Amino acid sequence: MVETMALVLGGLVVVMVANAVAHRSGLPASVLLVVAGIGYGYLPGPNLTLDPEVVLYAVLPPLLYAAALESSLTALRRHSRTVLGLSVGLVLATALLVGFGLELVVTGVTLAAGIAVGAAVAPPDPVAALSVGRRAGLPPRLITLVEGEGLLNDATALTILKVAVLATVSGHFSLGHAVGEFLLMAAGGLAIGLAAAWLLGQVRRRITDPLIDTAMSLGTPFAVFLVAEQAHVSGVLAVVVCGLWLGHRAPSMTTSRSRLQSRPVWHFVEYLLEGYVFVLIGQQLPSVLRALTEYAWTTIASAAGVTLAAVLLLRPVWLYVMAHLPGHMHARLGGDPNRNNPALSLPELTALTWAGTRGVITLAAVFTLPADTPHRDLLLFCAYIVVLVTLIGQGLTFAPLLRVLRIPGTDVSRARTRNEARAAAMEAAIARLDELEESDDPAIHASLPGARRLAEARLQRYRARLAVLNATEDEALPVNEEYRAAQQARREMIEAQREELLARRDSGLLEDADLRILQRELDHEESILPSPGKH
Repeated sequence: MVETMALVLGGLVVVMVANAVAHRSGLPASVLLVVAGIGYGYLPGPNLTLDPEVVLYAVLPPLLYAAALESSLTALRRHSRTVLGLSVGLVLATALLVGFGLELVVTGVTLAAGIAVGAAVAPPDPVAALSVGRRAGLPPRLITLVEGEGLLNDATALTILKVAVLATVSGHFSLGHAVGEFLLMAAGGLAIGLAAAWLLGQVRRRITDPLIDTAMSLGTPFAVFLVAEQAHVSGVLAVVVCGLWLGHRAPSMTTSRSRLQSRPVWHFVEYLLEGYVFVLIGQQLPSVLRALTEYAWTTIASAAGVTLAAVLLLRPVWLYVMAHLPGHMHARLGGDPNRNNPALSLPELTALTWAGTRGVITLAAVFTLPADTPHRDLLLFCAYIVVLVTLIGQGLTFAPLLRVLRIPGTDVSRARTRNEARAAAMEAAIARLDELEESDDPAIHASLPGARRLAEARLQRYRARLAVLNATEDEALPVNEEYRAAQQARREMIEAQREELLARRDSGLLEDADLRILQRELDHEESILPSPGKH
């Protein structure tokens, strides 16, 4: 127990330090954590071994659910053809290509075992790519595609893996039976996810206590995953579907207090789980390498080379073909070729290619191979090398590549969209004030002039900012010194208020309980101020 606590605390320190270094240096935190894990794996003392059941049942559901909550169901619908082409078509093609390749170059590897490895290495883990891409200004459309692919490809890959592992154990592989099992598990996961979302939505509409709502939110991915797995369908797909629907309905389903509380809780859960996961990936290197002593280096090189080549080369080819299919085929796979959803450009295709980093799901999946699978250690190494090459190699070069590609940024267009929405929302608020003028309550009438002045001042500010954005031709956000100075002044005012409250507390004029209430009010006021560079 003491050793376990020491490992957990040590991992927490590594996660915090790596993220602090990443914040200051600009290096991806995921890469730093993997490197730290590799270094720790070679130190004497206790080490953690990747348990696939822990990852698949305890780590994967909350990570997928948190990502689904933050994703846009509307954007995924708009890009559904491309997302499905990547998360289903590309995963299937990768699994088959790796399977046939390993069967060809390694004597004794069955097609079923090769497809199982292919299914494990097929799904990209978007965490590392998105953490870099968002900082580097990856356009929203590409972020949506990477998020959507990452949400759905795990369901496809793990379903293929289950079918392939069953075939490995039984010694018989039937393509027709495999396709039938895949469709049945996917349909079942979709049905359970929708049913769970509807049921939880009905319950959460009636909950007003933010603590209860947050607790229910934390338990949701585990409950949905367990129900789906007990029904022998795709638990991953059920969790993703449930999270997408609940996230889409959250603005009208939950209270503002619940949303203010649950969102930072989920961010903290993601922060810890992702951090520990990347450290765990690095720690597996010594044990994976030790198991290769019985193989000739030529066998290792050919098996790893085939796996890497299939993963790295198929993705750009698949993306290019999707983007250049003619007519109606293009509309089904590559996106609708119109102004709202044009075909992907070559720089965008290159960025999507480089966003295919693999992560812990690949390792957890390949570790589920039965212990008596021929050449299991070699197959584990093939999957591990794919994770290292994509996570470290592509992770370190993704930001420089985006700078070289110079994909048209969208800071101006997104700021324009936000200010248009702010102006429209404030116009709706003023219209509601007009309706309140018909009220018989004198107190409401007395409050209307002040509320109207505040609303009209905000509307004027939004329209002025929108006029500047509409006149901007380049891709850099225009700097409004008056606006920036006003925001800085508001921050200085809030800081002065905090200092005064602390001084009153320290002098005994204010109780700590009252201080926390007033601090929370100031924190909420500061939280609505736009971040520097965001308008």
